[in-house]
Amino acid sequence: MPSPADLPDRPEGLLDVVLLGATGLVGRATAAYLAGAAPPGTRVGLAGRSRDRLHAVRDGLPDAAASWPLLVVDVGDDEALSRLVARTRVVATTVGPYARHGLPLVVACARSRTDYVDLTGETLFVRRSIDAAHGAAVRSGARIVHAAGFDSVPSDLAVLLLAERARADGAGTLTRTVLVAGPMRGGIGGGTYESLREQLDAARRDPRARAVLRDPYALSPDRRSEPPDPRGRPVVDRLGGAWTAPFPMAPFNSRVVRRSNALLGFAYGRGLDYSEALRVAEGPAGPPLAAATALGLGALGLLLAAPATRRVVDRALPAPGEGPSLHDGRPGHFRTTTRTVTTEGARYAAVVGGPYDPGYAATARMLAQSALCLALDRDELPDRAGVLTPATALGGRLADRLRAAGLTLSVAPA
Repeated sequence: MPSPADLPDRPEGLLDVVLLGATGLVGRATAAYLAGAAPPGTRVGLAGRSRDRLHAVRDGLPDAAASWPLLVVDVGDDEALSRLVARTRVVATTVGPYARHGLPLVVACARSRTDYVDLTGETLFVRRSIDAAHGAAVRSGARIVHAAGFDSVPSDLAVLLLAERARADGAGTLTRTVLVAGPMRGGIGGGTYESLREQLDAARRDPRARAVLRDPYALSPDRRSEPPDPRGRPVVDRLGGAWTAPFPMAPFNSRVVRRSNALLGFAYGRGLDYSEALRVAEGPAGPPLAAATALGLGALGLLLAAPATRRVVDRALPAPGEGPSLHDGRPGHFRTTTRTVTTEGARYAAVVGGPYDPGYAATARMLAQSALCLALDRDELPDRAGVLTPATALGGRLADRLRAAGLTLSVAPA
């Protein structure tokens, strides 16, 4: 791995990574991780709206972060965003909901050839980003990388690794491919619910937004070349020895995986049929627990979609900026298992997991390592630009980094 000092074209004062949103829950976790993981000499800046809060974050970090510059910026100020992206190779942002706050930064990065990485799980935002910035990013050479957290790194890298293993074994391309999420333990912050609310509101107001959310290939660069609509999964099913229910992240993750496949010229296979499910329980209790989980998730969606009932639900959910403490000692963990059958009949399973809360500690590692990968591993990355995915922008290099960061990413015959 090159050290920061080895990088060419590194003008004095140019930062390697700016973390925007460093004072939020995930932003603080990412800053803390970067302080220990960034190689000596890496130039990191912390950005946000409040200098006092930025100072407080930096003061709580290890000594390695003592000299990190603090950049005060409002994401609603286009001139401030232009100055920010001109100062750095990579912007990593945790400022959401992205549909409300994210597009001006994406456009600024695309125009200035500054690489960008975020944590979005918002289909409508990524579609808007593609429409507004893909062409400019291709022309400038910028890599715009969405979904570099638990949404959707485990899904995206697992399918990439499966396809590469099948190709190396001469086993053909992927067909039916199913990710099962779980077991896992972790918290969900208010920002996640706020992003869901934004999408539900947009779908209620705008028929075009509803059409995007209903299209399983909504993020494809070539919708007409896609295969027929995927079959999806039964609401309750038995997979991998456990009963499953719908996985709330599946609608977004699956679109990211399908975009990766299309951007790679359908290298995973034109017959790829990808879906996801949530592992609930084994044994006799499995079916009723899976059914209850499915009903509960469906009810939550309906309650949040209706303005009259949302006010009641909102009282029970964390507000933006609220969530589990980063220091409460809870032992978070996660595991996803993705199984596939190839065109030659070979079966493989990819496991992605780690002993970290998926929404915080694991996501902080994924975002930070994605940013460092863009900043420090440029010569080892695929020669691509535009609005990309973790698999198409960072590929196996990110998988290597995440393994070194304590995560499991493995593929074996199943």
